[in-house]
Amino acid sequence: MPDMAVDPRGIDLKRFLDDDPGGPVVMLNLLRFAEGGRPLYDEYGAAVADTFLPRVGGEILYSGDGHPALVAESGQSWDAVVLVRYPSRAAFARMVADPEYQEVTGLRTRALAEAVLQPTTAWH
Repeated sequence: MPDMAVDPRGIDLKRFLDDDPGGPVVMLNLLRFAEGGRPLYDEYGAAVADTFLPRVGGEILYSGDGHPALVAESGQSWDAVVLVRYPSRAAFARMVADPEYQEVTGLRTRALAEAVLQPTTAWH
């Protein structure tokens, strides 16, 4: 199986910012841990929650363990789900561009075998 994407690339961030409808964004994180990756992700998550989200006005709305899917195709269950609200897409981009954040993001990369990072906006 080819390596799965776990981190956004520059082209992905550009499209994310170009498609900005304005206002807050909630990032849906679907996570599948690599072998031994959960402690690495916990270390990454603590750094993000304690340091980087407050800097950009973000907040974790929900984080929890996944369980076998009730309705899904085979292989579509996830180990964990995290919802993170940012005041804007630009705030998210500022966070990921922060040199201090880039020092800890390797923890996330090593922790994950597969991920989905899906921007969402509220229905009005």
